Amino acid sequence: MPFDGLVLASVRGELEDKLAGGRIERIYQPGKMELVILVYKPGSRSRLLLSADPQNARAHLTYAAGENPATPPLFCMVLRKHLEGGRIAGFSQPRLERVLVIKIEARDELGFPAEKHLICEIMGKHSNIILYDPATETVIDGIKRYSHAVSRFREVLPGRPYLSPPAQGKLDPLTLGEGQFRRACLEAHLSDPLPHVLQKRFEGLSTITCREIVYRAGLSPDTLLDHCGDYEFRIIWEALHKVMEQAGRGVFEPCLAAGKKGELLDFAALDLSHLGQINRHGEMNELLDCFFTARNTLDKLSKEKNSVISLLNKEMAKLEKKLGLYSEDYDNTAGAEKHKLFGELLTANLYRLEKGFLEITLENYQEEDAPPVTIPLDTQRTPVENAQAYFKKYNKAKRTRQALTLLIKQAREELAYLEGIKAAVDYASDLNELNEIRQELVEQGYLKQPPPGRTKIKHKKEKRVARPLSFVSTDGFQLFVGKNNKQNDFLTTKMARAEDIWLHAKDIPGAHVIIRTEGKEAPPATLMEAAGLAALFSKAGRSKSAPIDYTLKKHVHKPKGARPGMVIYEHQKTIMAAPDEELPERLRQPSKP
Repeated sequence: MPFDGLVLASVRGELEDKLAGGRIERIYQPGKMELVILVYKPGSRSRLLLSADPQNARAHLTYAAGENPATPPLFCMVLRKHLEGGRIAGFSQPRLERVLVIKIEARDELGFPAEKHLICEIMGKHSNIILYDPATETVIDGIKRYSHAVSRFREVLPGRPYLSPPAQGKLDPLTLGEGQFRRACLEAHLSDPLPHVLQKRFEGLSTITCREIVYRAGLSPDTLLDHCGDYEFRIIWEALHKVMEQAGRGVFEPCLAAGKKGELLDFAALDLSHLGQINRHGEMNELLDCFFTARNTLDKLSKEKNSVISLLNKEMAKLEKKLGLYSEDYDNTAGAEKHKLFGELLTANLYRLEKGFLEITLENYQEEDAPPVTIPLDTQRTPVENAQAYFKKYNKAKRTRQALTLLIKQAREELAYLEGIKAAVDYASDLNELNEIRQELVEQGYLKQPPPGRTKIKHKKEKRVARPLSFVSTDGFQLFVGKNNKQNDFLTTKMARAEDIWLHAKDIPGAHVIIRTEGKEAPPATLMEAAGLAALFSKAGRSKSAPIDYTLKKHVHKPKGARPGMVIYEHQKTIMAAPDEELPERLRQPSKP
């Protein structure tokens, strides 16, 4: 994560303009390592987010209002006691270190003025948020407490002296001379790439920032230190010095880089021109909030997906085990016809039998040439009782076989259903779609109904309608895609018209796709694009090609009592289509169906 000293310097400058002089109204701790401070200034209220999370440590303004625990954690209560009602005197940052110091003018227990510092240390797994008393030079408390048993360098405990994080031995690029720059670079390994050298030797620079500086010098970011001479050192120094000179004046180029599909990739305090794509610019705080909100949403989506997939895997493992047992029992009934044959042969030859026989060999008149068959007998039974015993075994095995046939069919159908759910989870793109899948699992009995929240119950319950994806083919035909069973049902049974074309991956769990024909004949190109969508949004979405069935919607029916997404269809034709991940973007329609 590129939250470097330059980014923090840019954040600090904006916070100084927006929050200095503001009054702290309330402090919340929505997460174990996260604080939100509400700051009021005439005409505005702002939320300042501070995080010591090892993966997402940061400081910036936020517009998101997260959920807070019913009982505030101890550190939150300490901050409320010392800081609420106080005024922010200013922000500072030692050199380009990733340490933000918030100076707050508050009052002590007796009502006398007392300055407090809230120190946010953004240092990966060593990140922390510490409340510090400059009058006594001691720690009041920290969001992470630890003793010398954890850190030999310093303790973060109430009443202990505050020590700054250990120095990393890097040079301050704000005060760096060209001679120092060259000597520092030459101390690195000659096989190191230039961005790596800059990042390791100079303070406040992330790898992405260093790559940009090297690129601005006119060199490849992959250039090795061993390939640098006087000329290269000179142009790299000039590029670095220019960036640092601007930073010293508080001039930054906040940048948010996105991929081709709109996914947010990186952020920096200078324009990332070396990425060769269109970057988003604006205030650093706003860009950071956008980046981390999107990242947190993706993290939450991934976590929720893993939770549902874990449940599905457990249920599917149970079904696989059941199928194995059913199949084994079914194989054990394979001798049922033999028992019937023995009963019939004994019945036809009762006159030749006597009680007490251990076995008898009879001609099997049901086969050509009547081969001999030896039949074991129970000596305690009469010939008739032996015949009846074999018929009973036959009838029992027959009933067992019929029951097992039904159970195997039901288990396979349930397994196919869960595989379809799993495919839908895989290509769910947001939490709303995943919530639809969760709700379906609740309705089908795989998940328990979540307990009601603390929100007030509405008198009129709003029924949310599942909305499938909407696209337009290159020929101008509307295409609709259901991404889960609820959307598939809504699309096929509610939205689609009789003469529309319905598509689905053949014998593979996946999306229902509709071509809205408006009574026209769909061109081959449109048919192939719709088939491509059906292939992409199916379990075969990562394969080279998939068979796709298509037919008119009037030939598609949902059996009574069938599970969500289950349909039967006829008069279908099959074509092969290749999943194309870029196809949805090419056919994207912004309006809802």
